[in-house]
Amino acid sequence: QVQLVESGGGLVQPGGSLRLSCAASGIIFSIWTMGWYRQTPGKQRELVATITGGTISNYADSVKGRFTISRDNAKNTVYLQMNSLKPEDTAVYYCNAHRTILTTILEYWGQGTQVTVSS
Repeated sequence: QVQLVESGGGLVQPGGSLRLSCAASGIIFSIWTMGWYRQTPGKQRELVATITGGTISNYADSVKGRFTISRDNAKNTVYLQMNSLKPEDTAVYYCNAHRTILTTILEYWGQGTQVTVSS
C-alpha cells in the first residue's frame, strides 16, 4: 500500500519560511518523480515543483528563487523549503509521486497540509 504523508505546514508571517516534508512508503522511492502541488478553494490544483529520481528539478514561475525542492532517497522523503513566503502562497500543499511506464501513468497523492501566510 502506497502512502505519502506530508508534514510541516502551518501559519507563518509574510517573508517567513517553512519546510514541508513528505514521507513515502510502499514504492521504490528513488525511481519515482516527486512533486509538490497546491490548491486554494475554487481553483485547480497547480504545480509548485517537481524533482526526478535523478534530482532534476522544475519550478512554477511564481516560486522560482524562493522555493527549493529536494529529496533524500535514503529516507524516502521529499522536501519543499519555502522562503520569502507571500500571502498568495496560502494553500493546501499536496505531495505527489508519479511514474510513467510506457503509456501508463502511475500517480499517488498525499492528504495535503495547510500553509497559511498571514500577518
